[in-house]
Amino acid sequence: MAHRPHSVLPLLARQAAKVLSLAAFGGAGAWLAYSRFAVDHRVPLPRALPDPLDELDSAAGVVALYGNATGDGPPLLLVHSVNAAASAYEVRPLYLHFRGERPVYALDLPGFGASERRRRRYTPGLMVEAIHTATAEIRRRHGGVALDALALSLSAEYLARAALERPEDFRSLALISPTGFDARLSGRSPPGGHRGKDGLFAALDRPPWGRALFDALVSRPSMRFFLEKTFGSRDIDEGLLDYGYASAHQPGAEHAPFSFIAGHLFPTDATALYEALTLPVRVIHGTRGDFVDYRDLPRFARRPNWTVARLPTGAFPHFEDLPAVTRFLAA
Repeated sequence: MAHRPHSVLPLLARQAAKVLSLAAFGGAGAWLAYSRFAVDHRVPLPRALPDPLDELDSAAGVVALYGNATGDGPPLLLVHSVNAAASAYEVRPLYLHFRGERPVYALDLPGFGASERRRRRYTPGLMVEAIHTATAEIRRRHGGVALDALALSLSAEYLARAALERPEDFRSLALISPTGFDARLSGRSPPGGHRGKDGLFAALDRPPWGRALFDALVSRPSMRFFLEKTFGSRDIDEGLLDYGYASAHQPGAEHAPFSFIAGHLFPTDATALYEALTLPVRVIHGTRGDFVDYRDLPRFARRPNWTVARLPTGAFPHFEDLPAVTRFLAA
């Protein structure tokens, strides 16, 4: 299969531009009315995971942390990806596998799931602060021990920065389908930069059109389309679709995704972050779908602290072949 860049972001941007264009040519009033009066923006949102959820105050706002402290060994923190409908449900198979075997926790990043979703510009720095808050709380509960942490997709870059800023917090990192190894999203720019376009963000996250636009992006057909891109197959996880739809139909659900579409959540220093890691790093990714460009990964695989594997799956291999993923993580 030919390598393709991480294409969900430009696809989302193109769909957003298409909806804005349609609005400009006369359909705006009808769609705005439909969004306001026909779309439910308070769909019941159950807990993503079957354990207590704590709300933690952080520099990034209030963030939600699921946790189960039973089991032996160092605690494990799981961090979901970033997309239009992200939440801790994305790590559910891993959470349920480790639950009771070892202490396991899962974070809802700012703007997603059960975390605070206020209107603001979301950046990598906010995501890193949320990880720091969760890590500090987990260490407090477990006598200060360093923990293992796992992140999906774009959040791998946030986790890498968190580990570099506070190396005493982490024993090891695991990255599933991480971004930053392709030609488009790699980089060695100065720390703290992002790829955000302020003009695009301002055009997207603007009442009253912003919510109506977001409703078009997170309709069930649209979400199924993007999940099929992620899985590289029509055989998606239906529970993930259902929870993602509910999560995307909450008050304020559009704000963080608009920062994602406008580029503000994409760091410009991914390569430098990964190169600076000295703790053990395990990477696993699939070979199907729109997330298959890992052209820069082989040189990291030659590093003594990196272990890399791939599976014949899409970008969420833990939903398709959980035994293979957990065997790799435990090896």
